[in-house]
Amino acid sequence: MRYLRIFAIALLAMITITSLGAGFVAPANYATQFREAPNAAPSSAHWLGTDQLGRDRFARILYGTRVSLLLAPAAALLSTLLAALIGGVAGFVGGAWQHMATVLIDLVLSLPWLFLLITVRALLPLNVSPLTSVIVTFLLLGMLGWAASARVMCASAAVVRNSDFVLQARATGIRGCRLAIVHVLPNLKPLLFAQFWISVPIFILAEANLGILGLGVAEPLPSWGSLLRELEDLAIYSGALWKVVPLVLLIVVVSSFELLLSRNEVGA
Repeated sequence: MRYLRIFAIALLAMITITSLGAGFVAPANYATQFREAPNAAPSSAHWLGTDQLGRDRFARILYGTRVSLLLAPAAALLSTLLAALIGGVAGFVGGAWQHMATVLIDLVLSLPWLFLLITVRALLPLNVSPLTSVIVTFLLLGMLGWAASARVMCASAAVVRNSDFVLQARATGIRGCRLAIVHVLPNLKPLLFAQFWISVPIFILAEANLGILGLGVAEPLPSWGSLLRELEDLAIYSGALWKVVPLVLLIVVVSSFELLLSRNEVGA
């Protein structure tokens, strides 16, 4: 099974490197319109054809992959930091702080966060620039998806706080930030990394859901969500299977992340 993990890593690396080099690999810019060839079939000029506005599909897939693969880890990093700040600190301090953090976490977890995400995004202006929409989507994903990780961090920090080596450190006079940084944080690092990697495929799918609803990254900047909106029309499947390439790519990337995570869990 180790070879499957290596294959998944190589596949993700290849997709990421190709998308980051979209400016060199793509035959055209993602927003360039070939008005003489809308909805064109694949050809030597357009490997995956063009969309209804005449934009090169292959170029838009590359740029959209880059946006999604950069957006999801950034949001996962923000949510992991919030989880460490809220859950980790509360678990380390304990007492009333831990109780209040637990109540807050349970409250956030009781809400359907994807619907909350859609609601908050829908309340914001829709006619925003692509860069602004990327920043807004990143902030919403990161600031609304921290609760599950915070619960894990809170429980783990509480266990470490009551461990023998921390009690011994307290007995020698170590307190406060030094105790947290030197003795607690190193024991929570693997958990922080795990929560980060678990969040990445979740945020990839969340961004895709927002994009399908038209609430994600604004046009003309593509993302997997906006590319998948074309699949709402079942008529495109008749003789135009190249149009489902974004969906296949999304499934491959998410499955690769899940394969890595499952192998890590088995190894642990």
